[in-house]
Amino acid sequence: MGSRPLLAKAGLTSVRGTLAALWGVVGVAAIIVASLHRLLPLGQATYSHSLTWAHWLAISTWVPIATWLEGYRGFHLSFSPMVASRARYLRDHPRPLHAVLAPLFCIGLIHATRRRVIRSTALTLGITAAVLLVRQVSQPWRGIIDLGVVGGLTFGLASLLYWSFRALTSDAFHFPPEVPEDTRSPS
Repeated sequence: MGSRPLLAKAGLTSVRGTLAALWGVVGVAAIIVASLHRLLPLGQATYSHSLTWAHWLAISTWVPIATWLEGYRGFHLSFSPMVASRARYLRDHPRPLHAVLAPLFCIGLIHATRRRVIRSTALTLGITAAVLLVRQVSQPWRGIIDLGVVGGLTFGLASLLYWSFRALTSDAFHFPPEVPEDTRSPS
């Protein structure tokens, strides 16, 4: 597979598009990093408690399962390539509003197919509900849950960077950006 530089075409449009795509990916990555920054201390607090064999069993099973489910299945196979594909689309079709709201564009909350907007909104609401529910759990169980989420988010961040690099540097990227059909010319 050939390699294509980030600035594939000369001119202001490609610079604008590239900056918008990078802002989108960096913005999504920043959300993940902020979550890791918030959750890691809560997960580490687990180890300040007297842990029983049940706690250790939960840690040793939950962390790999959550990393696989959230990190590999959720991020690597679905979310990360979708974000990367939308960043590539944004690079190639920059519009001022999409560029400003690039992280929201990349996660599929704006200028997306109806199905993508519904899926992205449901995912966002589901994550919010899960966070609110987990806050009700006492330590060390909350920390055990958070350790699994940290594993998934760490894998997810690496996956996001991997897919984004591939999308923005390859000649072809075979994941659909899930944008609505639009007959207007890009502005």
